[in-house]
Amino acid sequence: MKRQNDNLKRVIVDFKKLTPEILALLVERYPDGYDDDHIISFRNQHNEIIEAVEVTTDDTKYLVKVSSKLAVTMENYDEDDYEDFDNNDPEAVQPPKMDAEALEDND
Repeated sequence: MKRQNDNLKRVIVDFKKLTPEILALLVERYPDGYDDDHIISFRNQHNEIIEAVEVTTDDTKYLVKVSSKLAVTMENYDEDDYEDFDNNDPEAVQPPKMDAEALEDND
């Protein structure tokens, strides 16, 4: 028996391509942030190990690459910050201002 989400389109999303819609889905699914139990590891077409968290819509499974930028952006999320942007605009989600130590940790 096939599971319902076996036929979903799968999309890997880097922080640079993160849209307000996907960010909102992440914050909704992981309101307290994500931890190691939520992270999925897999190899991409270049045989590199990718770590990501998953969010699903009706027709798509998004695997969003984890990074310190993603964690900080989710922590500081306010939907009002994106009200002037289209939900699918990757330019809307800007990298957070971070100190050098945080950037070295995971990016």
